[in-house]
Amino acid sequence: MGRRKKIVQECETLMDKPEQIRNIAIAAHVDHGKTTLTDNLLAGAGMISDETAGQQLAMDTEEDEQERGITIDAANVSMTHEYEDQNHLINLIDTPGHVDFGGDVTRAMRAVDGALVVVDAVEGAMPQTETVLRQALREGVKPALFINKVDRLISELQEGPQEMQERLQAVIRDVNELIRGMTEEMDDVDDWTVSIQDGTVGMGSALYKWGISMPSMQRTGMDFGDIIELERNDDRQELHERTPLSDVVLDMVCEHFPDPIDAQPRRIPRIWRGDADSDLAHQMRDVDDDGEVVLMVTDIGIDPHAGEIAAGRVFSGTLEKGQELHVSGTAGTNRVQSVGIYMGGEREEVERVPAGNIAAVTGLKDAIAGSTVSSVEMTPFESIEHISEPVITKSIEAKNMDDLPKLIETLRQVSKEDPTISIEINEDTGEHLISGQGELHLEVQTQRIERNQGIPVTTGEPIVVYRESPTDASREVEGISPNRHNRFYMSVEPLSEDLVETLKLGEASMDMPELERREALMEAGMDKDTAQNVEHIHGSNILIDDTKGIQHLNETMELVIEGLQESLDDGPLAAEPVQGSLLRLHDARLHEDAIHRGPAQVIPAVRDAVHTALMDAQIKLLEPIQEVRIDVPNEHMGAASGEIQGRRGRVDDMYQEGDLMVVEGIAPVDEMIGFSSDIRSATEGRASWNTENAGFRVLADNLQPDIITEIRERKGMKLELPEQVDYF
Repeated sequence: MGRRKKIVQECETLMDKPEQIRNIAIAAHVDHGKTTLTDNLLAGAGMISDETAGQQLAMDTEEDEQERGITIDAANVSMTHEYEDQNHLINLIDTPGHVDFGGDVTRAMRAVDGALVVVDAVEGAMPQTETVLRQALREGVKPALFINKVDRLISELQEGPQEMQERLQAVIRDVNELIRGMTEEMDDVDDWTVSIQDGTVGMGSALYKWGISMPSMQRTGMDFGDIIELERNDDRQELHERTPLSDVVLDMVCEHFPDPIDAQPRRIPRIWRGDADSDLAHQMRDVDDDGEVVLMVTDIGIDPHAGEIAAGRVFSGTLEKGQELHVSGTAGTNRVQSVGIYMGGEREEVERVPAGNIAAVTGLKDAIAGSTVSSVEMTPFESIEHISEPVITKSIEAKNMDDLPKLIETLRQVSKEDPTISIEINEDTGEHLISGQGELHLEVQTQRIERNQGIPVTTGEPIVVYRESPTDASREVEGISPNRHNRFYMSVEPLSEDLVETLKLGEASMDMPELERREALMEAGMDKDTAQNVEHIHGSNILIDDTKGIQHLNETMELVIEGLQESLDDGPLAAEPVQGSLLRLHDARLHEDAIHRGPAQVIPAVRDAVHTALMDAQIKLLEPIQEVRIDVPNEHMGAASGEIQGRRGRVDDMYQEGDLMVVEGIAPVDEMIGFSSDIRSATEGRASWNTENAGFRVLADNLQPDIITEIRERKGMKLELPEQVDYF
C-alpha cells in the first residue's frame, strides 16, 4: 500500500502545476492496439505489474469488452512520469475505435489537449484513423503518431531495414496528408504534421513492450539494425529492457504535447461561444485556479458504491466537496459530494482538483455527458457534435412483469450515460423503445442491461413509427351511439403545414389565454371564424365547435373530447397517431336523460364519427424521413449517392469541402436500416455520415396497403381494412 500512497501524493502535488500536466487521448482504428499500449504505459509508470501488461487489458473493465476484444467505453487513467528531471502528471483517456461508439471518442477529445494516434504498421492509416484525427483536430487537439506492431514487419513480412523504413515513411506520409488536409483552414494552428526528426513519431510493439523514436535512439544508441537483430533472435525481453515502450511514449507525451496553459487559450475559442472579453473567458484561457469553477463533463459512469460519477475537464477554478454548482440546461444547483482523480484505473478521492486536470466528481445528479457544470450561470460549451445520430429503434420489454420498474429505471440511466442513445418509455404497453447509432450499439446496450442489472429482456426487430393524416376534406358524417339515442355530425379537413408547425412548436395551445391563441392561429393562416371556435387541441389536431345552442352539449363536451383523443391516438388505418387534421363538430342529438348519454355511449359515437370522417378525407400513412449527409473522398462519391438513391431517397446537393466531397439528400428512415454496413462496404469504409430527422411525408400510394397490413399484423389487429379505405 505504501507505494500506492506515494503515487497518490505525487499526483496531488502535480495537480497544482499545470505546466507539468498533460491531458491526452489515445485514439485509433479498431484493433490497432490502443488498449494494449495503455497497459504498457501503466506498467511503465508503475501502476500495474510489468509481467501482465499487454495481456491484462486493464482498461477494458467491462466483461463484454473482454469478450469482444474491443473497447466500448472510453476509460480514464492517470500516471506520473519523470522527464528531464521533472515529474509530470499524465491524464490519459483510452477511447474506442469502433465507429458505432464514435460518440465516446468525440467526448474524450473535449477533455484533452493532445491525441496519440496509433496506427498498425501492417495495415497503415485506416478509415477510422481518419475519423479520429478529424475529431481531434476539430476540437483543437494536437496529434502525435505511434506506429504499432512493427514486430510483424520483421517476423511476418521478413522486411530488412530499408523496406521497413520505406513502409514506415509511407504511413507517416499518409497521416500527414490527412493532418494537412484538415488543418489548412485553421488559423490558430501552425504546422501540426508529425515527423521522426521532430520526435513526434514513435514506433514499436505494444505486445512485446519495446519502442523507439529519434530521441530514444540518441539516448540508448539503438538503431533499426539492432532492433531487427534482437527481434529475429527472439531476444524480446532484452529489447524491452534496453528500450522500453513506455519511456519512449511518455517522453514524447511530455515533450511534444501542450500543457493546459499552452492549450487552453487555443481551445476555449474553439469550443465555447461565450463573450471572449468576459472575466470568465480570461479565467478559462489562463487556467486560473482561483477563478469560477468550470467543468465540462465528458463521461458519466456508474460505481456500485458511489453511484454516478461524472468525469470531465476542469477549465478554471478549483473543484471542492460541498460546492453548489449549476448544470447547463437544468434549474437549481447540484451539490458536489466528492472529488477525485484517476490513479491507474482507480478513482482516488482528494480534497480538491484545480484547473487543468481531469476530475471525477460525484453528486452531479443532473449532469449528462456533454453538460457544462459551473459555479456561476454561463454560456454552455458547444454541444459535442456526434458524427452519427440514432437511426434505429427497437422495442425492449422485460420478460417478467416484476422487472418492469427496474427496467424503466435502467433505461433512464442508459440515456444519461450515453447521449447518443435515446429512450422512449411507454407506460401503457410496457413496450419501451431504444434508439441508437447502429445495430451493434443497441446490441451492446441491451446485453449490458441483461448482464449488469440482471433483467432478462426481449427485443423486437428494428421498427419505424408512422403517422396518419387526412389528404382531402370530408363530407359531414354521422356517428351513432350503441343505444342509438345520441348522434354526432362531424367533418374533417387537412391543416396547412404552417398550422401543423405552429401546433408542434407549441406556439398555439390550450394553455394560452384565448385571445393569444386565436391570434397565433390566425397568423399561421386560420380564418377568424374558425379560430374563434377552437374547442380543443390534441397534438397537431384541432377540434372546432360549430354547433349552435344544443341542449346538454356543455356537460357532454368533456366526453366528446375524450372520444376524440382516443380516436386520434389510434388512427383508423393502422392505429398510428393522427396528425394535421381540423375536425368540425357541426351538430349533435343528445338523449334527455344524463344516464343515457354517459361515457359508454358518447365515446364510441365520437370515435365512430371521427374515424368515418378521416377515411372520407382519404387519410394516408406518413413515413418519417431523414436528411442524410455523407462526407466521402472523391472517388467514392458515386457509390455514396447511389446508396441514397437506391433507398427511395433523393440527392439534393453535392459539393466539395476541404479534401472531401459532401453528398446531401433525404431518405425514408425505414430504408435506412442496414445503411451503416452498406455505406461502409460501398465506400471501403471511408465515408462518415450524419442523419437528422426531417419530419414526415406521405408514403407512396403503392406502398400504403402493404405497410398498413404489416403494422396491423404487428399490433394484433384484424387484417382487413374498413371498406371505406379503397382509395389506394
